[in-house]
Amino acid sequence: MKNLQAIADKLAVSLSMLCAIHCLAMPLAIVMIPTLAGLPIAGEGFHLWMVFAVLPISIYALTKGCKKHSNYQVLSIGGLGLVVLIATAIFGHDFLGETAEKALTVLGASIIAVGHVWNYRLCQRHSECAPSE
Repeated sequence: MKNLQAIADKLAVSLSMLCAIHCLAMPLAIVMIPTLAGLPIAGEGFHLWMVFAVLPISIYALTKGCKKHSNYQVLSIGGLGLVVLIATAIFGHDFLGETAEKALTVLGASIIAVGHVWNYRLCQRHSECAPSE
């Protein structure tokens, strides 16, 4: 069975990519399918929900992995992505405008995903971190 940290890394990457896909595809979907405009995933509540989902999973996976492989640059990269994502979710809409908010959200999600992929790969290389059989 795979260890929980590896699963958390994969889940965090998936959530980051879901966030990026949402930000890039939602405007097109709203234009093409008017019924999607009324769904709650188009509002700011979805962004906050995603941040609350990504935050604990990312913190867990990155800190657990860094304790094992001791490469704290991974934690810094993931932390930077989290800061960008959180700041954008809280302040982006009011201060930056819609286009900049989407760009920074995609940037933050991408940085988080890079951190988790790097964390996962480092864990796969270290015997302490490899999944037990």
